[in-house]
Amino acid sequence: MEWNVIWAALPRLAQGAVLTLQLVGLAVLIGLILAVPLGIARASKHWYIRALPYSYIFFFRGTPLLLQLFMVYYGLAQFDVVKQSVLWPYLRDPWWCALIAMCLHTAGYIAEIIRGAIQAVPHGEVEAARSLGMSKAQTMLHIVLPRAARIGLPAYSNEVILMLKASSLASTITLLDLTGMARTIISRNYLPVETFFAAGLFYLLITFVLVQAFKLLERVLRVDAVHQGR
Repeated sequence: MEWNVIWAALPRLAQGAVLTLQLVGLAVLIGLILAVPLGIARASKHWYIRALPYSYIFFFRGTPLLLQLFMVYYGLAQFDVVKQSVLWPYLRDPWWCALIAMCLHTAGYIAEIIRGAIQAVPHGEVEAARSLGMSKAQTMLHIVLPRAARIGLPAYSNEVILMLKASSLASTITLLDLTGMARTIISRNYLPVETFFAAGLFYLLITFVLVQAFKLLERVLRVDAVHQGR
């Protein structure tokens, strides 16, 4: 093991780690925003409301992220209407293509998490809210969604970790994220073991920080729930 090679690679790998964090952070945040209405619609009792979000979730959960990345990065460039649109300066940029694909992908998974969390809210709490005169919208906003957020948080934290690891696929469309930067370094020093080992340490460190942050958040929400119960 050439430790001097690992030490020399750390600054450039840190640059790639920053890009990875930007991608993952924006993807899980935008994906959550997209997933909330999808999850609510998915939990509806009416089939015609469930149909569209079900199709979306089925597609993005049923196909690999790598395929979705290629469809956005390579596929959209095949259409002249896309090249002539105002969006083309963004859609030809690998960073934006990776972000779009990751947002759409994780939104499908988060929507299913929200659907399960909504259906796991005790029915008695919903009935109590309705008996107090709350409308369906008020019940959803003030009772169901806050409760579902607490129920679904562990699954959401797992999805964030999975997206962190899946973000390494962005390197396949020439993006210099953590994995892409490692591959660039390897093309110069021809030492894949040492370089990927250093990149793996970055992934482990980021994962450790995320896990601890979500544990703290779960603890805070548990405390809040106790106070509200009192």
